[in-house]
Amino acid sequence: MAATIERISAETTAPTADTPRERAARYILAGIRLALGWIFLWAFIDKLFGLGLATESKNAWINGGSPTEGFLTFGVAGPFKDVYAGIAGAAWADWLFMAGLAGIGVALLLGVGMRVAAVAGGLLLVLMWTAVLPPENNPFMDDHLIYAAVLAVLALVNAGDTWGLGRAWARLPIVRRMRWLR
Repeated sequence: MAATIERISAETTAPTADTPRERAARYILAGIRLALGWIFLWAFIDKLFGLGLATESKNAWINGGSPTEGFLTFGVAGPFKDVYAGIAGAAWADWLFMAGLAGIGVALLLGVGMRVAAVAGGLLLVLMWTAVLPPENNPFMDDHLIYAAVLAVLALVNAGDTWGLGRAWARLPIVRRMRWLR
């Protein structure tokens, strides 16, 4: 029991003797986490309100538009075109997509639930990658796969602990019991 408490305590406390390189790496990874979180949250906000950047106001979700219909109907090519065309505009797909964007973005920005955010974000990004197969400028690699890999790295190094609420989150009793929530 004492060993378990010491292990949990060691995992949730601040680093004791960071070298300048380790400190710089923590700050860079925290900055990447915040930037990627903003990318997800901004996509949610723009699709929700139609701010005129990627989504016109008339197509905003709050104005009755579908966040999945346009791209999945006209933007998808390749081997999964028919699969995605079949779910384009479905209410369940819209809700799931928007909840995913918001949840992943908020988790990354706050630095909490990094493992769950990495898995959900990675899955969403891989699905988006399959929608654009083959990628426009490369036989198989594109930014969706790179972002998915970055999410995995951020979760593995507990990037939510720096400039985030990751340490406080890790001390919650439910997170201590279910480490996958970390």
